[in-house]
Parts: sequence; C-alpha cells; structure tokens
Amino acid sequence: MQRPYGFRRKGPPTSFIAIAVALVQVLGTVFAASRQDGARSLDALAFLLLLAGPAVLLLRRRMPVLMVPLTFAAALAYLLAGYPWGPVVVSFAVSLLLSAAAGLRWLAWLGAGSAAVTVLLWSLLGSDESWPLRVSAAAAWAAIFVLLGEGFRRRKERVAEYRRRRAAAEQAERDEYRLTLARDIHDVVAHSLSMINVQASVALHLGTNEPERLRPALEAIKAASKESLAEVRQLLGVLRDDAPLHPGARPGLARIPELVEHARLAGLRVELANPVDPAGVGEQQQEAAYRVVQEALSNVRRHSGAAAAVVRLAVVGNTLQVTVDDDGAGLGGSEPGNGLTGMRERVEALGGSLALLLPDGPRPNKGPNRGLRVEARIPLGTEGTGP
Repeated sequence: MQRPYGFRRKGPPTSFIAIAVALVQVLGTVFAASRQDGARSLDALAFLLLLAGPAVLLLRRRMPVLMVPLTFAAALAYLLAGYPWGPVVVSFAVSLLLSAAAGLRWLAWLGAGSAAVTVLLWSLLGSDESWPLRVSAAAAWAAIFVLLGEGFRRRKERVAEYRRRRAAAEQAERDEYRLTLARDIHDVVAHSLSMINVQASVALHLGTNEPERLRPALEAIKAASKESLAEVRQLLGVLRDDAPLHPGARPGLARIPELVEHARLAGLRVELANPVDPAGVGEQQQEAAYRVVQEALSNVRRHSGAAAAVVRLAVVGNTLQVTVDDDGAGLGGSEPGNGLTGMRERVEALGGSLALLLPDGPRPNKGPNRGLRVEARIPLGTEGTGP
C-alpha cells in the first residue's frame, strides 16, 4: 500500500528493540546458565545487569552517545562478577549498530576497538591458548555490526536524498504549471476583454448612427464573453482537488480561424494565409501557436492602431513558423508587457524562439504591411519542458 505523502519510516520503535534484546539476553542467559557448572548462580544483581543494557537502548533518540559506553559497562560488569556466559553482549552489539546508523561513526568504531582490546586482555590474563581466535572473532563481529549500521545510515541518506529530489521535482512541476495556467488565463482574458471593449465602443457608436449594425456588434460581444467564460472556467477548474492536472481540451491550430473571425468582427481586416494541417503537429506546439496568434491580434487592436493584419502559418522542415504582421505603429511607444513575455516563455519552453520586429528596425520581406511583426519558430520534434 502506498504511504501518504510526507510519511517517513524511521525503523522499528526503540521500545520494541529494547524489549526484544531484553528477552534474548535474559532467556538466552538462563538457558546457557543451566548448562554451565561452576559459574555463579544468577541472582537479582545478574538480572539487573542483564536488563540494564536493553534499558540503555531507550536512550537511542535522546542521548545516543551514552548507548555504547553504558551497554559495554553493563556487559563487562556482568562478566567480571563471575556470572555464566550467555548472550549478554547483544545489547552492546545492537548499540554499535544503532550508533553507526545514527552517524556516530567514531563512537561505534571506538566501541568495537574497546571490545577487541577487552577480549584480548581477558584471554591473556586467563592464559587462554586460543586467544588469537577469540580476539579475531570478537573484532570481526564488532566490525560487522558497525558496518551494518553504516549500511543502514547510507541507505537512509539515499532515501532522504531521493525524497528531497522528488519533492523538489514535484514543486518545480507545480510552479511551472501555475505559470502556464497564469499565461493561459492572461491570454484568454486579455484577448476576450480587448475584443469586447472594441465591440462595445462600436456598439455605442452604431446605436445612434447606424442602428441596423448594432445587433451584429452585440452578438459578437455575447459570443466573445461566452467563449471566454467557458475557457476561463475550464482553466480555473484544474485548481479543484477533484480536477485533472491538465485541462481536457486545449486550443490548437483548428481554432485559429475563430481568432481571425473575432478580430474581423472587431473591425480589423485580417487575412489568414497558408493555414496548416493540425495532423502531425503536437498538442503543445498547436497551443503555443494559438496563443501567439491570440496575443498578437490582441496587441494589434489595443496598441498599434492598425487597420489590417496578416496571419501566416507554415511548416518548414521540422519547425512550425507563425508570423503576424500589421500595418500599425508597433507597440505605440510602450514596453513589451506580460502578454509578450508570456508568449516568448511559452515558445522557448518548447525549444523555439520568438522575435518582435518593429517598424523602424531591420526587417526582411516587409511586404504591404509595415507595422509590427511577431515571428515565432516552434520545433515540432520536442514536447518541451512545460506541463
């Protein structure tokens, strides 16, 4: 089952580890003592020492630096008291593992070295002829537990780094999507309100001078407001928790003639040259081309004072070229706004480029129109980085 976002597994609870180690030390030692003759009988002190080591493991979260020395002291005190051999060192071994896993490498290796030295001294003082084997075994087991802890620590770090990168990627995706959504809303609202404003001005003029043309102007306002409301509602719908991340229907090349018709209704003479078949053009590329034409025509009506414009679409090689020319005065002395910036960001996100050629700048093939040219080149062979 998938864990909820933000859940972090921290391993078994410390109390569970302490109880499990206590059972192993007490029951294992009682079993081993029943098969050893000559050893000191287990008494209250023995059981106290057997339980002291597991109890120290409860300091795992609050004071981990005390685990290794205290468990080592408890096990050594038990053995020095002459009690029978058994799994009394389990709590010390677990403390080595937990300390290494917590990043206390120096403490874990110091504890492992102390255990090896202690076994060496114990064997030499007891004239044990097999002391090399005992010391080697003790050092090896201590090192194994430290290395196990190191392995757990490194795995935890890798998991934490993976989660950090995943969270950063998800946040970047959400930020990029919000930016794209803001661009879409700006394009829709700017285009629709611009046309409604122009049509309303025309309607006010026609209401007194040419009443017979008033109805088409009002119908154009109605159609534009209805379309913009539907598109804004669709875009804002993705902010709901139960909505998909991406809106279902995205505008494409097939809807560019609608933009041209809306501009004509607003009184602008617009020509659509070389329409492109949407087949073979990706959805993101189609939407980028649509938004470029939409914003360019909105700017023509709002800023340039143009009377005519030409929209050209062409596929050249592996590139979709979108050009919008007008016969106005360019940007009217104003700086490029959010709409033009959004157009450039949208095209560049797909690996393309967008240029604004002003009337007084270098401009090849001016043709009959000598106003502003918006020229976008959108590669068809990439899906881009945008959502």
